[in-house]
Amino acid sequence: MLSSPECHSLPQGFEFDSYRIDQLLSQGGFSFVYLAHDAAGTPVVIKEYLPAHLVQRPAGAAEPHIPPENLGSFNRGLRSFLEEARLLARIRHPNIVAVLNFAKANRTAYLVMRHETGHTLETHMVDLRKRRVAIDEAFLRLVFVRLLSGLREVHKEKLLHLDLKPANIFLRQDGNPVLLDFGAARWGLGAADNSLGCVYTPGFAAPEQQGSGEALGPWTDIYAIGATLYACLDGGVIPPAAKMRPNNPALEPAQSRWAGRYSLQLLELIDWCMQLAIDCRPQSVHALQKSLNGELLEIVDPNWFQS
Repeated sequence: MLSSPECHSLPQGFEFDSYRIDQLLSQGGFSFVYLAHDAAGTPVVIKEYLPAHLVQRPAGAAEPHIPPENLGSFNRGLRSFLEEARLLARIRHPNIVAVLNFAKANRTAYLVMRHETGHTLETHMVDLRKRRVAIDEAFLRLVFVRLLSGLREVHKEKLLHLDLKPANIFLRQDGNPVLLDFGAARWGLGAADNSLGCVYTPGFAAPEQQGSGEALGPWTDIYAIGATLYACLDGGVIPPAAKMRPNNPALEPAQSRWAGRYSLQLLELIDWCMQLAIDCRPQSVHALQKSLNGELLEIVDPNWFQS
């Protein structure tokens, strides 16, 4: 697979369709994300499909150069990007980023999303850490009950997010969360398809994303929810990678680490979500919502964390 040392973003002022690029916001393994505006001057966010490990694009160019040996992988990713865009465009939920439009152009594709004002959960945790303030449990429950409501809609469409983490949870100015960045998303259930490469954050990714051989499913995103909650209690520190945990007791169970500081119910929930074996985790988002809403969590095995 050809390495791409030069895969440049679109330049400021670049226009396509009715949109004009204002600035680059971020770059990931599969995409560039831009702040832009439409013909009416309304700000939008545009994600451009561009896997930098498969293509090259000189500065100022619109179309990527795709080496022949990478064309098959690139086109599979492009089809997946467009299918996911069509799905997300159909989902209308206050806690899922709103897709306004999508288009294929310049040998790639673009996803246009509503621009939100606020900050990420990661930024919120950094601020709390600077002020040496612990995160509030009532705040966490409120944020995650709403977030899980949106994730449940995504799972109903058999789409998995696969990159849930504090940086991808946006808090509007009223505190209402929005789930962002479906760049790592995959359709359906089953074994991971690594033909395009993998994009995940090790501390939040489930073992089945890191080569355990188990199937992907809702339980994969649920592991990340548990890891995100764990990180929130830990002041934003990323938990140890799942693949490092079996022979390394680096991750202390939430039930012992924060005993007396947060409710036992919340701590049990976190430990349950972060089980390494997929059949030991909650199997649906609905189970998490019930617990966060205050219903009792039924403990099947008190030795979960050692399994």
